[in-house]
Amino acid sequence: MARIIDVIEAPDQRRDQMVVRVPEAGSGDFRLGSAVNVRESQAAVFYRDGKAMDVFQAGRHHITTANLPLLAGLLRLGTGGRDIFTAEVYFVNLVEFTDWKWGTPEPVTLRDTDFGIVRLRAFGNYSIQITDPQLFVTKIVGTGGGYRTREIEDYLRGMIISRFTDVLGEAKIPALDLPAMQDEIGAAVRAKLGDEFDAFGLALKTFFLQNISMPEEVQKAIDQRASMGAIGDMQRFTQYQAAQAMRDAAQQEGGGGLAGAGLGLGAGAGLGAMMGQAMGQAMQGGQQAGGQSPAAGASGVMTLSEAAAYMRVGEEDVLEVIKSGELKAKKIGSSYRISKEAIDEFLSS
Repeated sequence: MARIIDVIEAPDQRRDQMVVRVPEAGSGDFRLGSAVNVRESQAAVFYRDGKAMDVFQAGRHHITTANLPLLAGLLRLGTGGRDIFTAEVYFVNLVEFTDWKWGTPEPVTLRDTDFGIVRLRAFGNYSIQITDPQLFVTKIVGTGGGYRTREIEDYLRGMIISRFTDVLGEAKIPALDLPAMQDEIGAAVRAKLGDEFDAFGLALKTFFLQNISMPEEVQKAIDQRASMGAIGDMQRFTQYQAAQAMRDAAQQEGGGGLAGAGLGLGAGAGLGAMMGQAMGQAMQGGQQAGGQSPAAGASGVMTLSEAAAYMRVGEEDVLEVIKSGELKAKKIGSSYRISKEAIDEFLSS
Protein backbone atom coordinates (compact mmCIF):
# COMPACT_ATOMS: atom_id res chain seq x y z
CA MET A 1 0.00 0.00 0.00
CA ALA A 2 1.29 3.47 -0.85
CA ARG A 3 2.49 5.60 2.02
CA ILE A 4 0.19 8.50 2.81
CA ILE A 5 2.03 11.80 3.30
CA ASP A 6 0.25 13.87 5.94
CA VAL A 7 2.85 16.60 6.46
CA ILE A 8 4.37 18.18 3.38
CA GLU A 9 7.50 20.26 4.03
CA ALA A 10 11.18 20.73 3.20
CA PRO A 11 12.74 21.91 6.47
CA ASP A 12 16.32 21.15 5.45
CA GLN A 13 16.46 23.07 2.20
CA ARG A 14 19.92 24.59 1.98
CA ARG A 15 20.55 28.13 0.84
CA ASP A 16 22.26 26.85 -2.31
CA GLN A 17 19.41 24.47 -3.22
CA MET A 18 17.03 25.89 -5.78
CA VAL A 19 14.42 23.13 -5.54
CA VAL A 20 13.58 20.30 -3.13
CA ARG A 21 11.21 17.62 -4.40
CA VAL A 22 8.67 15.84 -2.15
CA PRO A 23 8.83 12.89 -2.50
CA GLU A 24 12.35 12.58 -3.98
CA ALA A 25 11.18 10.02 -6.56
CA GLY A 26 7.82 9.05 -7.98
CA SER A 27 4.52 10.65 -7.01
CA GLY A 28 3.34 11.25 -3.47
CA ASP A 29 -0.02 10.22 -2.06
CA PHE A 30 -1.47 13.23 -0.28
CA ARG A 31 -4.59 13.32 1.90
CA LEU A 32 -7.06 16.14 2.00
CA GLY A 33 -6.47 18.02 5.21
CA SER A 34 -2.72 17.31 5.20
CA ALA A 35 -0.50 20.12 6.47
CA VAL A 36 1.75 22.06 4.12
CA ASN A 37 4.53 23.95 5.93
CA VAL A 38 6.21 26.56 3.75
CA ARG A 39 9.06 28.49 5.31
CA GLU A 40 10.18 32.02 4.62
CA SER A 41 11.85 32.41 1.20
CA GLN A 42 10.05 29.27 0.00
CA ALA A 43 7.12 28.52 -2.25
CA ALA A 44 5.50 25.08 -2.64
CA VAL A 45 4.39 24.16 -6.16
CA PHE A 46 2.12 21.15 -6.69
CA TYR A 47 2.99 19.36 -9.92
CA ARG A 48 1.09 16.63 -11.75
CA ASP A 49 0.95 15.19 -15.26
CA GLY A 50 3.71 17.47 -16.55
CA LYS A 51 2.09 20.67 -15.26
CA ALA A 52 2.72 23.02 -12.35
CA MET A 53 -0.67 23.41 -10.74
CA ASP A 54 -1.25 25.25 -7.47
CA VAL A 55 1.17 27.26 -5.36
CA PHE A 56 1.43 27.79 -1.60
CA GLN A 57 3.37 30.78 -0.31
CA ALA A 58 5.17 31.02 3.06
CA GLY A 59 3.02 29.88 6.02
CA ARG A 60 1.18 26.82 7.40
CA HIS A 61 -1.62 25.52 5.20
CA HIS A 62 -4.00 22.57 5.00
CA ILE A 63 -4.94 20.94 1.74
CA THR A 64 -8.56 21.56 0.78
CA THR A 65 -10.45 21.69 -2.45
CA ALA A 66 -10.61 25.45 -1.99
CA ASN A 67 -6.88 26.11 -1.84
CA LEU A 68 -6.05 23.56 -4.55
CA PRO A 69 -8.59 24.64 -7.20
CA LEU A 70 -6.62 23.43 -10.22
CA LEU A 71 -5.91 20.00 -8.77
CA ALA A 72 -9.46 19.78 -7.44
CA GLY A 73 -10.89 20.50 -10.84
CA LEU A 74 -8.53 18.03 -12.48
CA LEU A 75 -9.05 15.17 -10.03
CA ARG A 76 -12.55 16.02 -8.71
CA LEU A 77 -11.21 15.86 -5.17
CA GLY A 78 -13.68 15.28 -2.38
CA THR A 79 -16.25 13.44 -4.57
CA GLY A 80 -17.12 9.81 -4.51
CA GLY A 81 -15.45 9.33 -1.16
CA ARG A 82 -11.97 9.95 -2.53
CA ASP A 83 -9.77 12.02 -0.29
CA ILE A 84 -6.37 10.83 -1.57
CA PHE A 85 -4.62 12.27 -4.62
CA THR A 86 -1.19 11.81 -6.17
CA ALA A 87 1.19 14.62 -7.10
CA GLU A 88 4.71 15.92 -6.52
CA VAL A 89 5.52 19.04 -4.58
CA TYR A 90 8.51 21.25 -5.42
CA PHE A 91 9.71 23.57 -2.69
CA VAL A 92 11.28 26.49 -4.56
CA ASN A 93 13.93 28.61 -2.87
CA LEU A 94 13.26 32.34 -3.40
CA VAL A 95 16.58 33.70 -2.09
CA GLU A 96 19.06 35.36 -4.45
CA PHE A 97 21.68 32.93 -5.71
CA THR A 98 24.94 34.83 -5.90
CA ASP A 99 28.39 34.27 -7.41
CA TRP A 100 27.40 31.59 -9.89
CA LYS A 101 30.19 30.97 -12.37
CA TRP A 102 30.09 30.77 -16.13
CA GLY A 103 32.81 30.23 -18.70
CA THR A 104 33.48 28.94 -22.20
CA PRO A 105 34.36 25.22 -22.05
CA GLU A 106 35.99 25.53 -25.49
CA PRO A 107 37.53 28.58 -27.17
CA VAL A 108 35.18 30.66 -29.32
CA THR A 109 36.49 31.04 -32.89
CA LEU A 110 36.02 34.50 -34.41
CA ARG A 111 37.24 36.57 -37.35
CA ASP A 112 39.64 39.34 -36.33
CA THR A 113 41.03 42.35 -38.15
CA ASP A 114 44.53 41.93 -36.71
CA PHE A 115 44.99 38.15 -36.55
CA GLY A 116 42.59 36.95 -39.23
CA ILE A 117 41.07 34.20 -37.09
CA VAL A 118 41.38 34.12 -33.32
CA ARG A 119 40.13 31.78 -30.60
CA LEU A 120 38.96 33.38 -27.36
CA ARG A 121 38.07 32.14 -23.90
CA ALA A 122 35.98 34.05 -21.39
CA PHE A 123 34.59 33.63 -17.89
CA GLY A 124 32.64 35.59 -15.31
CA ASN A 125 29.90 35.32 -12.69
CA TYR A 126 26.24 36.19 -12.25
CA SER A 127 23.39 36.07 -9.74
CA ILE A 128 19.74 35.11 -10.17
CA GLN A 129 16.50 34.92 -8.22
CA ILE A 130 13.31 32.95 -8.81
CA THR A 131 10.47 35.43 -9.25
CA ASP A 132 7.66 33.17 -10.51
CA PRO A 133 7.82 29.73 -8.84
CA GLN A 134 5.03 28.18 -10.90
CA LEU A 135 6.50 29.35 -14.21
CA PHE A 136 9.97 28.27 -13.09
CA VAL A 137 8.83 24.73 -12.26
CA THR A 138 6.84 24.51 -15.49
CA LYS A 139 9.77 25.59 -17.66
CA ILE A 140 12.70 23.99 -15.87
CA VAL A 141 11.13 20.74 -14.66
CA GLY A 142 8.56 20.41 -17.43
CA THR A 143 10.96 21.30 -20.25
CA GLY A 144 14.35 20.20 -18.94
CA GLY A 145 13.20 17.35 -16.72
CA GLY A 146 15.74 18.24 -14.02
CA TYR A 147 15.34 19.96 -10.71
CA ARG A 148 18.72 19.60 -9.00
CA THR A 149 20.71 22.82 -8.69
CA ARG A 150 23.67 21.52 -10.69
CA GLU A 151 21.41 20.50 -13.57
CA ILE A 152 19.71 23.90 -13.58
CA GLU A 153 23.05 25.70 -13.37
CA ASP A 154 24.40 23.73 -16.34
CA TYR A 155 21.28 24.56 -18.34
CA LEU A 156 21.58 28.30 -17.63
CA ARG A 157 25.32 28.28 -18.33
CA GLY A 158 24.64 26.89 -21.78
CA MET A 159 22.23 29.77 -22.43
CA ILE A 160 24.79 32.33 -21.27
CA ILE A 161 27.60 30.97 -23.45
CA SER A 162 25.32 30.92 -26.48
CA ARG A 163 24.27 34.55 -26.02
CA PHE A 164 27.84 35.65 -25.22
CA THR A 165 29.04 34.09 -28.48
CA ASP A 166 26.27 35.90 -30.39
CA VAL A 167 27.15 39.28 -28.87
CA LEU A 168 30.88 38.84 -29.47
CA GLY A 169 30.35 37.79 -33.08
CA GLU A 170 27.98 40.67 -33.82
CA ALA A 171 30.18 43.29 -32.13
CA LYS A 172 33.21 42.53 -34.39
CA ILE A 173 35.57 44.17 -31.91
CA PRO A 174 39.28 43.55 -32.61
CA ALA A 175 40.76 41.10 -30.12
CA LEU A 176 43.31 43.63 -28.86
CA ASP A 177 40.49 46.08 -28.01
CA LEU A 178 38.33 43.57 -26.10
CA PRO A 179 39.82 44.22 -22.62
CA ALA A 180 38.76 47.86 -22.86
CA MET A 181 35.21 46.82 -23.85
CA GLN A 182 34.48 44.17 -21.20
CA ASP A 183 31.86 46.23 -19.35
CA GLU A 184 30.04 47.06 -22.57
CA ILE A 185 30.08 43.44 -23.74
CA GLY A 186 28.84 42.26 -20.33
CA ALA A 187 25.98 44.77 -20.44
CA ALA A 188 25.01 43.62 -23.95
CA VAL A 189 24.96 39.96 -22.88
CA ARG A 190 22.87 40.80 -19.81
CA ALA A 191 20.35 42.71 -21.92
CA LYS A 192 20.08 39.80 -24.34
CA LEU A 193 19.59 37.30 -21.49
CA GLY A 194 17.10 39.38 -19.49
CA ASP A 195 13.97 38.47 -21.46
CA GLU A 196 14.98 34.81 -21.72
CA PHE A 197 15.45 34.52 -17.97
CA ASP A 198 12.10 36.25 -17.43
CA ALA A 199 10.49 33.56 -19.56
CA PHE A 200 11.78 30.97 -17.06
CA GLY A 201 10.43 32.83 -14.03
CA LEU A 202 13.93 34.08 -13.20
CA ALA A 203 15.45 37.51 -12.69
CA LEU A 204 19.04 38.00 -13.77
CA LYS A 205 20.16 40.25 -10.92
CA THR A 206 23.81 40.76 -11.92
CA PHE A 207 26.06 39.65 -14.76
CA PHE A 208 29.81 40.20 -15.03
CA LEU A 209 32.35 39.42 -17.71
CA GLN A 210 35.59 39.12 -15.75
CA ASN A 211 38.09 38.11 -18.41
CA ILE A 212 38.55 37.52 -22.13
CA SER A 213 41.79 35.78 -23.05
CA MET A 214 43.51 34.44 -26.14
CA PRO A 215 45.40 31.14 -26.47
CA GLU A 216 48.94 31.04 -25.11
CA GLU A 217 50.58 30.89 -28.53
CA VAL A 218 48.75 34.06 -29.65
CA GLN A 219 49.75 35.84 -26.45
CA LYS A 220 53.39 34.91 -27.13
CA ALA A 221 53.12 36.31 -30.65
CA ILE A 222 51.72 39.56 -29.23
CA ASP A 223 54.60 39.73 -26.74
CA GLN A 224 57.13 39.25 -29.54
CA ARG A 225 55.46 41.92 -31.64
CA ALA A 226 55.51 44.35 -28.71
CA SER A 227 59.19 43.57 -28.07
CA MET A 228 60.07 44.31 -31.70
CA GLY A 229 58.27 47.63 -31.47
CA ALA A 230 60.17 48.51 -28.31
CA ILE A 231 63.55 47.67 -29.93
CA GLY A 232 63.15 50.27 -32.68
CA ASP A 233 66.28 50.08 -34.90
CA MET A 234 66.55 46.34 -35.59
CA GLN A 235 69.94 46.60 -37.36
CA ARG A 236 71.62 48.30 -34.42
CA PHE A 237 69.98 45.86 -32.03
CA THR A 238 71.36 42.93 -34.07
CA GLN A 239 74.86 44.43 -33.96
CA TYR A 240 74.54 44.87 -30.21
CA GLN A 241 73.46 41.23 -29.79
CA ALA A 242 76.43 40.10 -31.92
CA ALA A 243 78.87 42.07 -29.79
CA GLN A 244 77.32 40.66 -26.62
CA ALA A 245 77.60 37.11 -27.98
CA MET A 246 81.28 37.58 -28.85
CA ARG A 247 81.98 39.00 -25.40
CA ASP A 248 80.26 36.04 -23.74
CA ALA A 249 82.20 33.62 -25.95
CA ALA A 250 85.50 35.27 -25.04
CA GLN A 251 84.70 35.00 -21.33
CA GLN A 252 83.91 31.30 -21.47
CA GLU A 253 86.43 29.06 -19.73
CA GLY A 254 88.03 26.02 -21.34
CA GLY A 255 88.73 27.60 -24.72
CA GLY A 256 85.24 26.97 -26.03
CA GLY A 257 85.25 30.27 -27.91
CA LEU A 258 82.44 31.03 -30.29
CA ALA A 259 81.72 27.37 -30.89
CA GLY A 260 81.38 26.82 -27.13
CA ALA A 261 78.89 29.65 -26.93
CA GLY A 262 76.71 27.70 -29.32
CA LEU A 263 77.18 30.10 -32.19
CA GLY A 264 78.70 27.54 -34.57
CA LEU A 265 81.34 28.00 -37.25
CA GLY A 266 79.11 29.91 -39.64
CA ALA A 267 77.85 32.29 -36.97
CA GLY A 268 81.35 32.81 -35.64
CA ALA A 269 82.66 33.65 -39.09
CA GLY A 270 79.81 36.06 -39.69
CA LEU A 271 80.39 37.80 -36.38
CA GLY A 272 84.14 37.96 -37.06
CA ALA A 273 83.54 39.59 -40.43
CA MET A 274 81.12 42.04 -38.86
CA MET A 275 83.56 43.01 -36.12
CA GLY A 276 86.46 43.15 -38.58
CA GLN A 277 84.48 45.48 -40.81
CA ALA A 278 83.69 47.70 -37.85
CA MET A 279 87.33 47.81 -36.78
CA GLY A 280 88.45 48.53 -40.32
CA GLN A 281 86.02 51.43 -40.55
CA ALA A 282 87.32 52.79 -37.27
CA MET A 283 90.94 52.56 -38.44
CA GLN A 284 90.08 54.19 -41.73
CA GLY A 285 88.40 57.02 -39.88
CA GLY A 286 91.50 57.47 -37.74
CA GLN A 287 93.73 57.61 -40.78
CA GLN A 288 91.52 60.21 -42.40
CA ALA A 289 91.52 62.29 -39.25
CA GLY A 290 95.32 62.20 -38.90
CA GLY A 291 95.98 62.97 -42.56
CA GLN A 292 98.43 60.08 -43.08
CA SER A 293 98.90 56.38 -42.32
CA PRO A 294 101.02 55.16 -39.37
CA ALA A 295 103.57 53.76 -41.82
CA ALA A 296 103.97 57.09 -43.50
CA GLY A 297 104.34 58.97 -40.25
CA ALA A 298 106.87 56.57 -38.75
CA SER A 299 109.76 57.16 -41.25
CA GLY A 300 110.63 58.72 -44.64
CA VAL A 301 111.90 55.30 -45.85
CA MET A 302 109.46 52.42 -46.31
CA THR A 303 109.61 48.72 -46.86
CA LEU A 304 107.75 47.08 -49.72
CA SER A 305 104.77 46.26 -47.49
CA GLU A 306 104.73 49.75 -45.92
CA ALA A 307 104.82 51.30 -49.38
CA ALA A 308 101.96 49.08 -50.51
CA ALA A 309 99.94 50.11 -47.43
CA TYR A 310 100.72 53.79 -48.04
CA MET A 311 99.74 53.52 -51.70
CA ARG A 312 96.78 51.23 -50.82
CA VAL A 313 97.75 48.59 -53.38
CA GLY A 314 99.20 45.13 -53.23
CA GLU A 315 102.93 44.45 -52.78
CA GLU A 316 103.03 42.84 -56.26
CA ASP A 317 101.77 46.08 -57.77
CA VAL A 318 104.50 48.10 -56.04
CA LEU A 319 107.18 45.61 -57.12
CA GLU A 320 105.98 45.78 -60.72
CA VAL A 321 106.32 49.60 -60.95
CA ILE A 322 109.74 49.38 -59.27
CA LYS A 323 110.97 46.89 -61.86
CA SER A 324 109.55 49.01 -64.67
CA GLY A 325 111.58 51.96 -63.45
CA GLU A 326 108.56 54.14 -62.80
CA LEU A 327 109.14 54.13 -59.05
CA LYS A 328 112.63 54.70 -57.74
CA ALA A 329 113.73 52.22 -55.03
CA LYS A 330 116.93 50.86 -53.49
CA LYS A 331 117.41 47.09 -53.41
CA ILE A 332 119.39 45.86 -50.41
CA GLY A 333 119.94 42.11 -50.65
CA SER A 334 116.52 40.70 -51.41
CA SER A 335 114.62 43.64 -49.88
CA TYR A 336 113.58 47.02 -51.24
CA ARG A 337 113.56 50.38 -49.53
CA ILE A 338 111.52 53.22 -51.02
CA SER A 339 111.53 56.84 -49.93
CA LYS A 340 108.31 58.63 -49.20
CA GLU A 341 109.34 61.41 -51.55
CA ALA A 342 109.77 58.93 -54.43
CA ILE A 343 106.31 57.51 -53.79
CA ASP A 344 104.73 60.98 -53.60
CA GLU A 345 106.48 61.94 -56.85
CA PHE A 346 105.24 58.75 -58.55
CA LEU A 347 101.69 59.26 -57.34
CA SER A 348 101.62 62.88 -58.50
CA SER A 349 103.00 62.09 -61.97
